[in-house]
Amino acid sequence: MLPDLAVVIVTYNSAHVIGGLLDSLPEALDGLVADVVVVDNGSADGTAEFVAGRSDCRFVRSANVGYAGGINRGVREAMAADAILVLNPDVLLHQKSVPPLLAALQERKVGIVVPQVRSPRGTREFSLRREPTLPRALGLTSTRLAIFSEYVTKRSDYMRPHAVDWALGAVLAMSRKCYDALGGWDASFFLYSEETDLALRARDAGWLTWYEPRSVAVHIGGQSGRSEATHAMQIVNRVRLYRRRHRAPAAWCYFWLAVASELYKAARGGAASRYAVTALLRPSRRPQELGCGRRMPT
Repeated sequence: MLPDLAVVIVTYNSAHVIGGLLDSLPEALDGLVADVVVVDNGSADGTAEFVAGRSDCRFVRSANVGYAGGINRGVREAMAADAILVLNPDVLLHQKSVPPLLAALQERKVGIVVPQVRSPRGTREFSLRREPTLPRALGLTSTRLAIFSEYVTKRSDYMRPHAVDWALGAVLAMSRKCYDALGGWDASFFLYSEETDLALRARDAGWLTWYEPRSVAVHIGGQSGRSEATHAMQIVNRVRLYRRRHRAPAAWCYFWLAVASELYKAARGGAASRYAVTALLRPSRRPQELGCGRRMPT
């Protein structure tokens, strides 16, 4: 008997959160049959030993191939299913939260479905996003103006199901047909921008990314650690993503707007932004995992 879905979780130093997620899965599935695969990207905190000792999932030990690479590995290891549920280890799923995601995937042209995301305090997170543009490269998210902000902050947009440009990838369901049509997730991003790329490539191929508020997840967030290097990776990957989707003149404009935004943050005391500026301007200082040594990151 084939499962209703494959659940893929990628861990990295997640021993303190992965147990909570796995414990929340049975009630979240509400009777659905799932093949749960946990891919560990070289944790050094006991995550691998903890997960390997559980009987409610299958454990796959991996080198650190990045988040997208780990997802692809998990899909390869999972049993065949029509739907794939990708989970960060630092989330908790509400009861009966998975069936609405799979129901939405049955709708015509829907390839990706994301839930309502809440903080541990119960407040709604701004998990929906708009497509990257030149004005949005300025980093003026605090204005909450659509022209400048990738974040969707209008309350009513979180009350109804609808198509979105992209969304936070902490909890993301996708059809196997969509996954196969896209050739999986793009592992070259390693970390950050991979869910943006996935949703935009899906749209290019005729698939919708759909928001389903009946499904609710709690995102603890930031549990694998943030550093100057990971911030630089995030900013460089934003430039890479934009360059892959636009011609050179627009890409260079985006590049210099990103530099200006990070310079402004650095001037206000942001050490991570200072490193990001260095990484943008000096290819040799970019995180090696990205493998992008050209002046314009690609």
